[in-house]
Amino acid sequence: MPTLFVVAGVVIAFFVFSRFWTEWLWYSQVGYSDVLRTEWLSRGALFLLGGAVMAGAIWLNLRLAYRHRPMYVPTTPQQQDLDRYREAFEPLRRVVFVAGPLVAGFFAGSAASTQWQTMLMALNGETFGQADPIHGIDVSFYVFTLPFLRFVLSFLMTVTFFSAAVAVFTHYLYGGLQIAGPGQRISRAARVHVAVLAGIFVLFIAANYWLDRYSMLSTSGDRWDGAFYTDVNAVLPARAILAVIGVLVAVLFFYAGARGTWRLPAIGVSLMVVSGILAAGVYPAVVQAVQVNPNAQALEAEYLQHNIDATRVAYGLDGIETEPYEARTDAEAGQLREDAESTASIRLLDPSIVSPTFRQLQQNRPYYTFTDQLSVDRYEIDGELQDTVIAVRELNMAQVESNWVNDHTVYTHGYGVVAAYGNTVNPDGRPTFFQSGIPTTGVLGEYEPRIYFGPNAPDYSIVGAPEGTTPWELDYPDDDAPNGQQNYTYSGDGGPSVGNLWNQLLFAARFGSEQILFSDRVTSESQILFHRDPLERVARVAPYLTLESKAYPAVVDTDGDGVREVVWVVDAYTTSDHYPYAEHQTFASATTDTFTDARASEFAIPDTINYIRNSVKAVVNAYTGEVTLYAWDPEDPVLQTWQNVFPSTLAPISEITGDLMGHLRYPEDMFKVQRELLTRYHVTDAATFFSGGDFWTVPNDPVASTDVAQPPYYLTLQMPGQEAPSFSLSSSFIISGREVLTGFLAVNSETGSSPGEVDPDYGTLRLLELPRDLTVPGPGQVQNNFNSNAEVAEQLNIIAQGDSRVLRGNLLTLPVGGGVLYVQPVYVQSSGTTTLPLLRRVLVAFGDSVGYAATLDEALNQVFGGDSGADAGDADVDPEDPTDPGSGTGDGDDLAADAQQRLSDALADAAQALADSEAALADGDWAAYGEAQQRLQTALEEALAAEAEISGETTGDDTGDGTTGDTGDGTTGDAGTDAPADDGAEG
Repeated sequence: MPTLFVVAGVVIAFFVFSRFWTEWLWYSQVGYSDVLRTEWLSRGALFLLGGAVMAGAIWLNLRLAYRHRPMYVPTTPQQQDLDRYREAFEPLRRVVFVAGPLVAGFFAGSAASTQWQTMLMALNGETFGQADPIHGIDVSFYVFTLPFLRFVLSFLMTVTFFSAAVAVFTHYLYGGLQIAGPGQRISRAARVHVAVLAGIFVLFIAANYWLDRYSMLSTSGDRWDGAFYTDVNAVLPARAILAVIGVLVAVLFFYAGARGTWRLPAIGVSLMVVSGILAAGVYPAVVQAVQVNPNAQALEAEYLQHNIDATRVAYGLDGIETEPYEARTDAEAGQLREDAESTASIRLLDPSIVSPTFRQLQQNRPYYTFTDQLSVDRYEIDGELQDTVIAVRELNMAQVESNWVNDHTVYTHGYGVVAAYGNTVNPDGRPTFFQSGIPTTGVLGEYEPRIYFGPNAPDYSIVGAPEGTTPWELDYPDDDAPNGQQNYTYSGDGGPSVGNLWNQLLFAARFGSEQILFSDRVTSESQILFHRDPLERVARVAPYLTLESKAYPAVVDTDGDGVREVVWVVDAYTTSDHYPYAEHQTFASATTDTFTDARASEFAIPDTINYIRNSVKAVVNAYTGEVTLYAWDPEDPVLQTWQNVFPSTLAPISEITGDLMGHLRYPEDMFKVQRELLTRYHVTDAATFFSGGDFWTVPNDPVASTDVAQPPYYLTLQMPGQEAPSFSLSSSFIISGREVLTGFLAVNSETGSSPGEVDPDYGTLRLLELPRDLTVPGPGQVQNNFNSNAEVAEQLNIIAQGDSRVLRGNLLTLPVGGGVLYVQPVYVQSSGTTTLPLLRRVLVAFGDSVGYAATLDEALNQVFGGDSGADAGDADVDPEDPTDPGSGTGDGDDLAADAQQRLSDALADAAQALADSEAALADGDWAAYGEAQQRLQTALEEALAAEAEISGETTGDDTGDGTTGDTGDGTTGDAGTDAPADDGAEG
């Protein structure tokens, strides 16, 4: 039996060791071994120190209590009953006196080791250069030092409590302490021992009261956070008084231990309890009820102003540009002429809807896929920046014949990106791709298309082989290849080596896979790729950062050598919840909307924060897995503190190439936190804030089926006062309880394209405040107007008849034409198993005017008197030239235009026939009803024929190179034989 225990212990120890050592190999390979070393050393130091303090204190108190036990045990009935317990305990005493402290030390050390970041921040903290308004102490004390002091004090109180507990128990067991009975109930040694421990514990309580005076500046209140009138004028002095009383009571305990009387410390404890009730409870309550509540607005104004000012600074809202916006609600001809550039950039392609379309047209094989939520970026095409919807073709392992060889050596990587114009579509409503196909082709030129690292990468892959070995990794399908596919051998440096038996054994233990030991595909040149999610890689090399909920891809030159690669960009934040007077915000709730990715909860998301900075931009190479952290906000004191801890892990902004700079952007999660705060903290006057009458709310997403916040949207727009449009992130506000627009927020997300130099206007928050007496429909009202418009409803109902389903896209809000313009794309897809959402219509609203047409231009013209003044250029593109976002030319476009016109006429005829049917039915005229139903059937058949013709012209009749999803060779676009069938189902 002992042998089995030893063997089991060795096996467990080996598995634990394999976990630690393979982690070390990973960190060494990725170049961040200093991070792991610092974390392990810090955790180890705290574990040893905390464990030693706890174990040493308990052992010492056990020894003292036992050594000073009475030589003659009292003969009271109570003590006689304990004799049997003493006799049973005595053989185990030595073991208990050693094992007990060790076990307690282990748990205490484990708890202490979790505070390694708190300790490092306290030891390396930088100054903020800002003092709190009450004590006049630099904010760094509250953010860095105070949390560590609270931890140390709490830990010492716990040590003292358990030490006193074991001391009292030991004295009681060996007769030094009696609960009842005649004579002396406590020995002198026990009295001194217990009194000293009690005095130390009370001293720690006094210190805790003293630290409370500082902690209250960052506590959460019922209405606002921080210290207010009652806190500052009643609670704060009370805490100081209680701290002094605590010191006096501790002295009385020490005196009692020396003099032998418990009366004075008992009186002191009673005084302390009563003082706590009166000074910390009753007195503040009286002050609040009698003095504050009747005069709250005047008395709280000073402290509420502290809260407003601190909150705006802590969340980066102090530099926001606010201006009134006299929004017009009447639409006139030519009204958008001055905003033509903004309207031409309106993004009609909805990244949350078109993923199935990307799959149908560009997936190519079942083992490839695109994420449900695509990314929005901008690329320079023909000298102009174009809003783009982009996706990475990743592996879908659920569609792979599962076995170890396939899962870990064959299907190792995705292939290429697919990108489409955000503001243009093909005549049939398909995305206009400017980068697509396998092999990948398009305007982005040559780049490394293989995706070894991404959110959907396999758990681990073994790659690499000796030179001359026949490749076995599936690279991409190729009908011209002997086996219908091209193979590849990884040549990067993406993971630790498994080229020797020792590493193979370790990784086999880690992943529970004996095949790593015995497979012929694990060679001397093999590497093992794991931790492949970009978010996970960044979280591991920078554990002190809070990460954006999702990474987004970009095709860029990161080294300035002209070689472009696919990278994942991850925005990262430094956060705190100890900034004095700043309002606390629940990070998860503030960032939750229709697009929230649940995976974000895996990566260092804090519960609450009251300080945030987008301090780091992280870039993960999709081929090599290399992680680069750029110090995006070098003035942030929290980031400076972590740079003191990890001095070699962050690269300066000057190392960012111009190509990469052009694809960085303002992060969504930070913007969502800021907009949530701005629902209240757009008010900067304490008196107005106190009344709460001007508070706003973020509107719910009118397209969603549940009450979730409408997400902010990336698009190019020109805010009033801006000289030119810029790539921005925007959101709207409504009046609380009403769907009336009251504010519009946009942040400049354009970083520029200069190497190492950020556009000075980047990150500028601009808030438009609409007049309080003006009624401008909010997103909910506009969606209701769209849904209840008779003409729109009839046509959408006709489109949705049969096997089609109508999908409403993102409802975009733009401050143009001196008012507020709403734009919503309308998609149609088959309700069958093959889903291919196609952009068929565009809804537009300005004030109470609604436009509905096949193109954005037409819809705008309907609203603005037949001529909006804006040429949005959103509709027809040349399917033979996917890089041309203008209107198409040639017979294909003429035929498409004719089919579109016939489709519109047929829908109008169907709407009229439906109305006539309802009228005849109401009159009881069955002959007229039958005639109208016949006309309805004829119109529907004509509409279906026109719909099929539109689809057929693009997918079956035209010929293309596959870059636009047209008929190709089966490897670059969707199969020519499948598309018409899919489109036919759309009708």
